[in-house]
Amino acid sequence: MNVRRLIPTTAVAGAVTLGLFALSACGTSDAADTKGGGGKLDVVASFYPMQYLAEQIGGDHVSVDTLTKPGVEPHDLELKPRQVGELGEADVILYLKGIQPAVDDAIKQAGVKTTVDAATLTKLEDHGTAVGHDHGHGEEGHDHAAGEAGHDHGAEGDAAADPHIWLDPVKYAEVAKGVGAAFEKADPDHAADYKKNTDALVKKLGDLDTEFATGLKNSATKTFITTHSAFGYLAERYGLEQEGIAGIDPEAEPSPARIKELQDIAKKDKVTTVFFETLASDKTAKTLATDTGLKTDVLDPLEGITDKSKGRDYVEVMRSNLAALKTALGAK
Repeated sequence: MNVRRLIPTTAVAGAVTLGLFALSACGTSDAADTKGGGGKLDVVASFYPMQYLAEQIGGDHVSVDTLTKPGVEPHDLELKPRQVGELGEADVILYLKGIQPAVDDAIKQAGVKTTVDAATLTKLEDHGTAVGHDHGHGEEGHDHAAGEAGHDHGAEGDAAADPHIWLDPVKYAEVAKGVGAAFEKADPDHAADYKKNTDALVKKLGDLDTEFATGLKNSATKTFITTHSAFGYLAERYGLEQEGIAGIDPEAEPSPARIKELQDIAKKDKVTTVFFETLASDKTAKTLATDTGLKTDVLDPLEGITDKSKGRDYVEVMRSNLAALKTALGAK
């Protein structure tokens, strides 16, 4: 994970001191109502996968602000004092510990009663996301839960636990259930609606899981190469092999040895495509593809939705990812 451009913890602490005195007016539409004002549950989400859950589950009863705006690489987020102040004014904070150390540091000092860490709502696993073979090819639908819930990936440079749980629809559904329960507790007057919305989202994610399982069941190859090793859970869930060019940091430069290894893997496993993403440079992926005679395509880690995204929301982009994988893997 790239933490080089994250602001230091001391800077965040200073920003908290200043920011907690200010009410933020920034929301998904730059209008964050509080329960005392607009009568809505004021939710701050750390980045898009958390925002999507909050909006789907909260519906009309919540006002959702997202710290990571469209087009910003979440790992590189720098918090402004106004955003830090927003944390202190929230009714609920929804985040994923380990993805954004600056957010983690600010949340510790925000003092918000209802703080939901998505990493504690499912099991985090080890997918070997540094470099090399990830071997994410367990039985279809089988969950190898190797890590502990809430394991902090990245904040201490520990690459043991992969935080990209939202790219597995089954794990994402587990998180959704926990978020729904938190909303019910924070706003019991609308608990029935939160429960209904959670059930609808879980069904939607279940349908998506079925589409992936069916669509990827029969393929010419199980191996795919991607710049960002974000798809370990997806590979694990559907019996695939993820090969990251440079590990979990989408902007890290791979070594010559790793490039040679990938060239050998591509030939051996009949890989057809090198995937890149929209929020990071595609230079390395295109160079590798050119050198090995492979195609390139987008496999979106869904860390943010922009006008370049192949879909308007999580489900649409995930279906685009499925279509890209089916083509690349020769799925029938």
